[in-house]
Amino acid sequence: MQAPDCFRQQLLTAVPRLRRYARSLTLETSAADDLVQTALERALTHWHQFDQRRDMLLWLLSIAHNAFLDQRRRDSRMSFVDPAQADAQQDLVRSDPGADVGLRIDLMAALARLPLDQREPLLLVSVEQFSYAECAEALGIPIGTVMSRVSRGRVALRALLDGQDTSARPEPLRTLRRVV
Repeated sequence: MQAPDCFRQQLLTAVPRLRRYARSLTLETSAADDLVQTALERALTHWHQFDQRRDMLLWLLSIAHNAFLDQRRRDSRMSFVDPAQADAQQDLVRSDPGADVGLRIDLMAALARLPLDQREPLLLVSVEQFSYAECAEALGIPIGTVMSRVSRGRVALRALLDGQDTSARPEPLRTLRRVV
């Protein structure tokens, strides 16, 4: 059974934002394209599970998020990097005549240093302009957690872009003693 045309049209409309989210999530164009393809394949395979009252983009981002986590788990088991391929990829990035390359490289490097649990909600709220509730739905986490992670992500990103080392953890707060 094939997906209806209106469903396919909604998918096509959501692809640019899905692709942008995938690129900011994976930090690699080819990996983002693979993630988008995986998400679209899963959406088309399970089109009958889509609730028409739900936003198509949120549904797709949830699928992409889960596919990304699946891929990370697979990659964590085994990963090989071909040095020649890595050099070629770096040459391609450097040859892009886009706008301020230095700023883009700094931003991408800072985003890559953020923990994934901060980077995902930060990108959904800041780049994709999702509400906290929509982000919470897409990631399957409570709205308070989204708000906290976005806040901590912004602070960490700002510090990284200002050249501060965020690897050092702040000194833990002392616990208060109760006097009876």
